[in-house]
Amino acid sequence: MDEACFLFGVNIDIKKTIQSQFLASLAMLKEAILKCPETVWDAPGDKFKFWSKAYHTIYYVHFYLQDAEKDFVPWEKHHDPDGDVPFTKDEVLEYLAFAEKQVIERVPLTDLEAESGFHWYPVNKLELQFINIRHVQQHAGELYECLGSRENIQLGWVGYDKARSY
Repeated sequence: MDEACFLFGVNIDIKKTIQSQFLASLAMLKEAILKCPETVWDAPGDKFKFWSKAYHTIYYVHFYLQDAEKDFVPWEKHHDPDGDVPFTKDEVLEYLAFAEKQVIERVPLTDLEAESGFHWYPVNKLELQFINIRHVQQHAGELYECLGSRENIQLGWVGYDKARSY
């Protein structure tokens, strides 16, 4: 598949579009992480900790950007997120920066027509990119809702210009 394609008579660089939307979704996740108060980050009564959901989201961005499951190498600071040791906000932000770099480096190299590389997703790489972006948006939305309903923290939308600034 060429990087540029014609859709409804418009020349579109699909890889740049995927990259832009990935980065925009990660920027929204980053805003939620940055605005999260320490009292919410690891709140004792929460079934799913804020930090854990943020880390989970980034982990799967990193994971599904690989060519296949066998190619995945965990982040150097990875430890079991289900254990007793939470990731700090700085660690999660560091991993987020790593994932952004992965998006910038790997999306342009991805063969969008190739199989996903993950047997549980019998789709091509193009569809896998959309699945991955939707996963980020799902959890970013949950974290936005958490901050809005519990802390009355209003978070913004990341638009085209900010996503294209990478």
